[in-house]
Amino acid sequence: MKKKQVARFDVWYDPVMEERFAQEADIDLITLKREGDDKAALQSLSSAQVYMITAAKDELAKRWWAGESLLAQCPQLLCVSSSGAGFDTVDVEACNRAGIAVVNQSGCNARSVAEHALGLMLGLSHRIGEGDRMLRSADRSFSREDLMGLELGGKTLGLVGIGMVGREVAKLAQAFEMRVIAYDPLLDPLRIRERGAEAVSLEALLAQSDIVSLHCPRDASSLGMFNAARFKAMKTGAWFISTARGGIHDEAALYQALVDGKLAGAGLDVWDQEPPPSDHPLVQHPKVISSFHTAGVTRQARYRAARWGAEQVIGFLAGAKPPRLVNPEVWPRVAARLAQTTQTQGWANKSI
Repeated sequence: MKKKQVARFDVWYDPVMEERFAQEADIDLITLKREGDDKAALQSLSSAQVYMITAAKDELAKRWWAGESLLAQCPQLLCVSSSGAGFDTVDVEACNRAGIAVVNQSGCNARSVAEHALGLMLGLSHRIGEGDRMLRSADRSFSREDLMGLELGGKTLGLVGIGMVGREVAKLAQAFEMRVIAYDPLLDPLRIRERGAEAVSLEALLAQSDIVSLHCPRDASSLGMFNAARFKAMKTGAWFISTARGGIHDEAALYQALVDGKLAGAGLDVWDQEPPPSDHPLVQHPKVISSFHTAGVTRQARYRAARWGAEQVIGFLAGAKPPRLVNPEVWPRVAARLAQTTQTQGWANKSI
């Protein structure tokens, strides 16, 4: 009996993924090299039913992103599985046209990202990054009062997006006795309240928040959302946090807002280019705490991503509708393609 083929490139995954696939006698997990023999990699991809792709755009050359050109060369492909909650490396519309399911691991790193966002807030409020840099210098002409910080308690936190990550941030913020408000066009006020925040308009959020933290997806509606006008609308002296995706905020506009004194600081985990160059103005700015898209990179989150990814793909190949299907509108077509492939390949799948 011909085995089902699952292909992935040689980016790091928690070993639990490979261990889980090894338990399935009818599935071959094939690891491809990102650099080297492109012909061999494409040949394997062209015969695979599932492509497990990294969600991080900096880890994979664009020729291997799941877009129109690559999909046209992969006629057997039924599913593209992103390794994280995001899917920047996947053209969902192209997958829709090709009748390919797109799945992610939404929620796998929600707690990790939320903790990181709160860490950035604490770092800014207590000026931890500034203090660290001062202590590493030879200059000792400063006093402790030069690094006087602020408590988070009593501050108003504005969440732009209150999905899985945003609601975890809301929980943590409430433990610090912060007022939490949120703007999310995908949720009604009751749902936002159930997730631990007061629903407000984006304009009200910008005007009222001492801290604005982004937790929205990167898509056509959010690209460039935080531009010069939005930073200008924020409270003077507010902090800006993003653990969402690069491109949602305008980096040049944010830098200018910091230089002008409009904003008191920023905590950034995501960038237009990842990693950002060491001489990037925001990286070098003393009021910015920088990290390299590591908010969701914890042992627990990576374990869940790998385990959930394997389980979801195994279930899909057995005929089950994936629990984290990004494009549910294409499922009837995918199910029909999967059933036909099952029949022609002689797979012993459950009925769909």
